[in-house]
Amino acid sequence: MIAVLIYTIYLQGKRKTSARGPAKKVKQRLDTQFSCLFCNHEKAVTCSLDKKTNIGTLHCKICGQSFQSPINSLSQPIDIYSDWVDACEAVAQEQAEAAQSGYTDKYSDDEGRDISRDDEKEDDDYD
Repeated sequence: MIAVLIYTIYLQGKRKTSARGPAKKVKQRLDTQFSCLFCNHEKAVTCSLDKKTNIGTLHCKICGQSFQSPINSLSQPIDIYSDWVDACEAVAQEQAEAAQSGYTDKYSDDEGRDISRDDEKEDDDYD
């Protein structure tokens, strides 16, 4: 009986170990470098955010393409890139619709050359 009493005192007098907290989740970093839509180079496009002026800028190191878009406080570089992709798709859609309807710009010829410059050159010849 004395052994049981000593055993129960021994078990109750143990120090408790502190429980470990939950494991920290690893945050995945979002990319700031992307593939260029025009020259198709990997990680050639860099995005920067200017929070003071609320403008996001995108620039390709290889071909020099650039794009600017308005941002807000929650914007990330991927938002600027997706705005650029959307803008490129919109321009391509407009050009496709213009080609289907037969619309031609009054300042360009069939090959897309600027004819307003040609007119200026012709006017200079008559002086």
